[in-house]
Formats: sequence, structure tokens, C-alpha cells
Amino acid sequence: MTKYLLSFLLMLLCTMSFAQQTGIGKIAGEILDSDSKEPVQFATISLYVQADEKLISGAVADEKGRFSIGELVDGTYKMVISFIGYDAKTVEDIVVEKERNVNIGEILLSPVGVTVDEVTVTGQRALIEEKVDRTIYNAEQDDLAKGGDGADVLRKVPLLTVDLEGNVSLRGNSNIQVLINNKPSTILASTVADALKMIPADEIKTVEVITSPSAKYDAEGAGGIINIITKKNNLEGYYLNINTAAGLRGSNLGLNGSLRKGKFGMTLGGFGRAFYSPTESTMEQTTMVEDISNVTSQFSEGFRLGGFARYSLGMDYDIDKTQFLSGGVRYGLRSFNRDQLQTTDIYSDNNLVNTFFRDIDGVNASNSIDANLDYLKKFDDQKEFSISTLYSINKMNDNFVSNNLDDQENILNSLKNLNDNTNRELTLQTDYQTNIGDNQMFEVGAKGIFRQVNSDYAYFFADETLNYQPSSLQPSGELDYSQNVSSAYTSYTYTTPSKITVKAGVRYERTAIEATQDGENIEIPDYDNLVPSLNFSKTLKDFTTLKLGYNRRIQRPWLTQLNPNVNVSNSQDISVGNPNLQPQLTDNIELGISKMIKKTYLNVSVFGRTSSNAINQVRNPIDSIPGAILTTFENIGQERALGMNLFANINITEKWSVNGGIRADYAMLEGQVRGVDGTSETAQNSGLNYGGRLMSQLKLNDGWSMQAFSFFRGPRVQLQGVQGGFGVYAIGVNKDLKNQKGSFGIAVENFATPGWNMRTELVSPSFTQVNNTFMFNRSIRINFNYRFGQMNFQNSRRKTKSVNNDDLMGGGDTGGMDGGMTGGQSTTSRATTSRSSSKKKKKTDVKATDKKVDITGKWTGVSETPRGNMEQTFTFKVEGTALTGTIVTPFGTQEISNGKIEEDGKFSFDISFGGFTISQQGTILDENKILLQNDRGELEITRVEE
Repeated sequence: MTKYLLSFLLMLLCTMSFAQQTGIGKIAGEILDSDSKEPVQFATISLYVQADEKLISGAVADEKGRFSIGELVDGTYKMVISFIGYDAKTVEDIVVEKERNVNIGEILLSPVGVTVDEVTVTGQRALIEEKVDRTIYNAEQDDLAKGGDGADVLRKVPLLTVDLEGNVSLRGNSNIQVLINNKPSTILASTVADALKMIPADEIKTVEVITSPSAKYDAEGAGGIINIITKKNNLEGYYLNINTAAGLRGSNLGLNGSLRKGKFGMTLGGFGRAFYSPTESTMEQTTMVEDISNVTSQFSEGFRLGGFARYSLGMDYDIDKTQFLSGGVRYGLRSFNRDQLQTTDIYSDNNLVNTFFRDIDGVNASNSIDANLDYLKKFDDQKEFSISTLYSINKMNDNFVSNNLDDQENILNSLKNLNDNTNRELTLQTDYQTNIGDNQMFEVGAKGIFRQVNSDYAYFFADETLNYQPSSLQPSGELDYSQNVSSAYTSYTYTTPSKITVKAGVRYERTAIEATQDGENIEIPDYDNLVPSLNFSKTLKDFTTLKLGYNRRIQRPWLTQLNPNVNVSNSQDISVGNPNLQPQLTDNIELGISKMIKKTYLNVSVFGRTSSNAINQVRNPIDSIPGAILTTFENIGQERALGMNLFANINITEKWSVNGGIRADYAMLEGQVRGVDGTSETAQNSGLNYGGRLMSQLKLNDGWSMQAFSFFRGPRVQLQGVQGGFGVYAIGVNKDLKNQKGSFGIAVENFATPGWNMRTELVSPSFTQVNNTFMFNRSIRINFNYRFGQMNFQNSRRKTKSVNNDDLMGGGDTGGMDGGMTGGQSTTSRATTSRSSSKKKKKTDVKATDKKVDITGKWTGVSETPRGNMEQTFTFKVEGTALTGTIVTPFGTQEISNGKIEEDGKFSFDISFGGFTISQQGTILDENKILLQNDRGELEITRVEE
């Protein structure tokens, strides 16, 4: 981005100042690297009148290093060629007379002599940003996740817990909604875990954890919302990125690119991931039926093999400067195969009554299509109207074949289950927002979701000849489930002069359900809900933010919870959905504080929630099958939790940072279960849920970096027992290529042990179960990625909004900063501390500190550029009202000029680069923080030393 902004500014200055000097002469040439003889793309050429050193024109080399400067009058010229990372070169005595077209041939640029290890690097982009209703985790710095998937990234996000299968919970609550680029997807309709495996970790830019959603969002998701933002660009040209990884437990290949020309843009992406690992588990369970104790002892071993793929095509078109149109199609594939040998012993009153062997082959596969078309009309920076549409379809099957074997592993008989499911959704949404003055925002909108769920299932039985016939013991069936949700909302945001932000809103939702099972109506009444939300945040001095939030959420059941297909792949542990489930209502409240203490970012929050009609798993013995248990979903009653989160990020040195956190909540559950005598009775369970993570990152010289990560989740309290905990740890090394267009690395996980044993203990008046699942997750992974193509910088444009269907059980406001230039570097800048960013392309209206602060000393900040994060170190010296100093980047040191200290906490200085000068304005925010601004953007820098 740096080179494009600099080149654009140079040409603009030349055009404005010297447009009157025109002729018919032309100078052309070619810029090459002196070492590699490769073209120096987008080098800057400044043309002067040699006699008086007057700058009259300029140009930018193309992707082949070629340039041409025309409309020149006769004369003698001097040319200065410069580019980031190279020493500037001057060519004199270029004569334009009768020879109107002058070709000066090849010009060789030498790489700059300053190496990276000679530069003091002290800044680091903020990992965490705090907003009034959410916490934002910047995932781009995660080297360990390269070659992984979305679950690998989410394991490191504060407040989140991700188990070994990829299931996500927020503050211990798994009833959450996951969005991808503010959009829902039918790939989430089965499980969030499967959807995360379709998202390459390399493409995730940020993860937004919305713990207190405003009225703008659907009321679904008792635990909150997770919004995964993938990497985008607003450049012109083409871009192609390939990333691949191979490991002992999984491999992946991804390819994505974009093309932009004028008003039209297109993106195309593809990602595939395969995984493979052995499996092993044991189960010991006891059931009590009519005072008879039946015991099941089971051992299973096998292999699982699966794959995920996701393809996307997106297009956008700028109708004019205020109207934007965008659309896209996404196609997802998933296939999960499991081959398992299972040995089961059945005991009755301590006597072995049966032993059987089974070979179970399971196939769980799906394909999904999402298509959207969105329109946005902008009246100004804060006033806009949008219409969004989304159509989604997900077809899924979960089939298995279970073969009973004799001692010689010959097939005695076979049972086959075909379970086909389809989920269709059509969503229409409209939103309008407008600012009221500079500190108020009003939002209003309406939305309709039309959802149709179909489940078609059947069982077939065969003898040793494998001639399958419909089974009479497990009949076939069909579920048709229609759910229409109509909603409207209004939201109001107000920020006071004392930096208190209040965001209040209310949302009304009406849910209409029609359902039939095998042609018979299921009576599920329609319901109406009014869901309020209220969020406060207060910014204090010394980088401290306080937040308080309250919201009410609805939890509607997912397809897997509704599906009435009886899954008997394990005849002793049978599961079935419940199409009669009612919605769950949850009230949430949270209080949090975040603070910067020197080089440490600290976030502490406490929260509480209470749910009525809570949806939970319930298990009961099966009278007709000795030792067997049936698992289903029920509205159990009450579920409450009170907990806290602690997260810290510490910059130990300039190149070494450590971050981590702990989470704990005390959960209390109450519901109806089956007693020993077969009647219903009230069950209660409570206990402490906890977990934590620790990550360390170390930047080395020459593009090398190291990262270590560990994560653990303790046992989780359930209504009828405790689910086992587990842990993950990894270490990795990564190397950026010298041309900044790619990287390679290696990572190892759980290297000290072959795997992890997750032990689950379930207890009820009528049964007990102890299940040990061994996860063989020791792994080594090698990753590589490379980027092709070039993109020219364009001013960032506000793209069309899209549909957010955050309204199903299972699992915003985004901020960014416009491009800036500091010391000749074109950047998108972020502070080393958390702060809200501006969507406007003008300087932020900030208030300088009231007290006089001497800025003499060293200051640091980090900017984003096409060549990676750019660490910059400023050294200032103040003598009276005079300001002198330097700016140091990985490409060299530059002196500042014309520095001046003003009386109102402001100052200014100039930086000369590439033949022109950039003027900087500075605002002293406090004794440790400065905001630098120019016509293209801004950058916050913090004091390192006096």
C-alpha cells in the first residue's frame, strides 16, 4: 500500500503544480534490481529541470519496471528514481530537443544497505480491541495456525473454548451463533465444528466476540455471537495466493485471489482440508431396571478419514459514488468416514449374558450453497440504507452400516440406516442508519427468515447375503418442519463529551412453526418475544475502559436436535432428536474493565446468566435393551451460571510477547429425569467449569519468528454428570521470504504424548456411565504460502451490507482505520493500544492534553503495509519551540524537518521522501501517547523511554 499512495501523491503534486508546462517530448526507461536484474515494480520517478532543480513531473514504473513521462518541453532534465528498500539513484543530462522521444534504457537500483537487525523494533500491533458490545481478536499475527483451520484460531481467542472436535463455547455456553463476514451459512445448520474446518486459518483477519449483542442482531444465541472476518482488500489489479500444509493428522491446500478494475471487483477462493487419525474408546455403563443391574462393557478401535472443501465467488459493482451492489456464491462440501471395530459384553447381575462384535462404517456428508445479493445507498459517512438477500440450501446425510460378526469376523447380519436431511432458508432484510450530530446514531430495520427443514430416514436389515430389506424393528419416517421468523428492531447510540457511550435497543420477533411427522401434525404454538439490550462503556484516562451490558436472548433448536431419526450405530448408546422442543430464553449481564499498564494489556470481566426452558441433553435407560441408554434433547428447566474471565497480553521485550487468560464459572442446572422406579423426578447438579490458555510469540531477525501455545479445558458440569476435560499444546517456527510474498514454517502439537484421554462420567438415579475417548492428536505440520500479482491502491470504499442470520442454536460493528502515511510509508495504521477507529476519511477530531508534555525521547507505532507490518521508531528532541528528530523503519533512517511545538498540545514536522515532502501534524494525548495525522490517515505512537 505504501508504494501506491506515495506514487499517487507524487503524481498529484506534479499535476497540480506544473500542469501548465506541457510539450510533445517524452522520456522512457526501465528500472531493474542491480543484483537480480528483476524489474522493480512501481518505483517512483521524479523529473527535475536540471538548471534550477525544479520538480516538474513524475511517473510510476509498471509491473515490468517500465515507465514513460510525456508532454515535455525542450530542455535538459535530471531524474531521481526511488523505491522502498533501495538507494535512490540520480540520472543527469537528459536532453529533450529535436529527439522528441528519449529512451534512457535500463536503470539499476541497488538494495539499501540498512539491514533489519540494525533497527530497533519496539512496537506491536494490538492483539485485542475493546468496543461497547464486543471484544476483537486480531488473528493475523498467529503463525502457529498457518496450515490449520478456523478451530485452530478460535482456540486462542479470549472468552472462547474449543474442544478437540471443534465445538465452540463462549464463557462455558455452547448455545452461540457463529457468523462468517457478518453472514450466516447453512453449513452451520448441522454443527459449528464442521463449518470451522472449512475455513482456512490463513484467511482469518479478526474474530469478534460479541458478548452483549445489540438489538440489531437476531435474538438467537444464548451465549452470544462470534463473527469471523476474513481478509479482504480494496486494491486495483490482480492478486493470487496459494497456501498449503501437510501433517501427520491433516493436510490442506488453498487458493484465493481477486481482480479489480475500475468499478468492478471479483474474488475467487477455494480451500480443501483432509484429516486422518486412529480412534480408540472404552465405555462402562450400568443401568437399573426393576431392581436388575445391567452392565455394558465396550471397547472400540478404528480409523477416521474426512475432508472439507469450500469454494467461493464474489463480485461487487459501484453504481456510482453513493450506490454499491455486491453478490456472491459459496459452495461447501464435507465428508466424514469412520471405520470402527467394536466389542461389547453385556452382564446382568454380574453374569455375562451376551458378547457381540460389530464392524461399523459411518458416512456423514453434506453439501451447501449460499447465494447473496446486497444493495447499499450511502447518503454520507454515517447515513445509509441497505437491502440484503440470502438464499441457502444444505443437504446432509448421516448414514451407517453395522455388521454383526462371529469370532472369525464373518458377517452374520447387517443393519443399514439412511438419514437424509435438507435445510432451506430465504432471508430478506433492510436496514437504515443515520447520525444525529457528531455523537449520536439511530438505527432501524426489519427482517424475515423463511426456513424449511426436511428429514427423511429409513432402516434396512440383511442376513449374511447382504440383501437388504426394510427393517420392521426400526421403521422409516419423515419430518417436515417449517419455521418463519419476522422481526423488527430499533437501536440508539449516544456518546457524551466525557467519553461515555450508551447503546440501547429493542427487538421484536414473532416465530411461526408448522411441523408434521409421518403426516401427523405436531402442535408447536407460535410465540412472540420482545428482547431488549443495553450497553454502556466509559473511557477513562490511562487507557482504561469500563463496560456494562445486559441483553435477553432466544435459543431455537437446531436440525440435529429436532431430527427424530433413531441412531443405533452403537446399540448400547442410542440417540434421537426431539421435534417438540420449545425455545429457550436467557438473560445475560456482564461487567468488564480493560486497561493498559505500561506494556501490559489487561481485561477482567464478571458475568451472570439465567435460562428458562433450557435445552439440554437428557439420558435414560432403555427397558427393552439391557444395559442400553437413550440420549435425547429436552427443555430441562433452569440453567444458571456466574463466572469471570481474565485475559492479559504482556510485551516482555521489544520482540517477545506473552498473552493468556483463565475462565471460570459456577454452573447450576435443574431438570426432570427418570428415577429408579421409572417415574419422573427432579435432578440437580452444580459445579465449577474452568479453562485457560497461554501463548508466547518471539520475533527474530531475517524474517524468522517462533510461537508457543497451550490450552486446557477442565471438566464441564452437565445435568447428569461431568464431561471430561482435555488440553492442547504446540510450538512452531515460521520464516517470511525476503521478497515478502510468502512464508514457510513448521509446527508440532502434543509432541510429548501420543494423545489425550477425555474421561466423561455421567450419573443418574437410574444409570451410570464412564466413557474414555482417546484422542491421538500428536502431530507435525509443514506449511507454505506464496502470493502472486500486484494490486494498485484505491481509496477504501464502503461495501454493501449483508444478511446476518444469527438465529439458530449451535454454536457488527467492525472498525478499521483509513490509510495513512508516516515518514513516506503508505499505511493502514493501528495503535499499540486499543481504541475505537474512524470510518471517515478525514482526520480524527481529538483533544490535546491540557498540560504541557515534553515529547523528547523515543516513541513507537506499527502500521500495516503490503509488505507486512511496518514497525516505526520516532526519536524527538524539543528545545524551546523547535522540534528535531528521526524516524527509523526497516528500510532506513530519515531526518524530520521544520519541526515546531505549539502551545495547545500540538506540534508539526515534515518528512522528505522520494522527491516530495509530507507534512505531519501531532497531537499530544497524554504523557505516553501521541496521535500523528496527515491527509491520508493517522497513527498512534506510544512512549518507549524518556
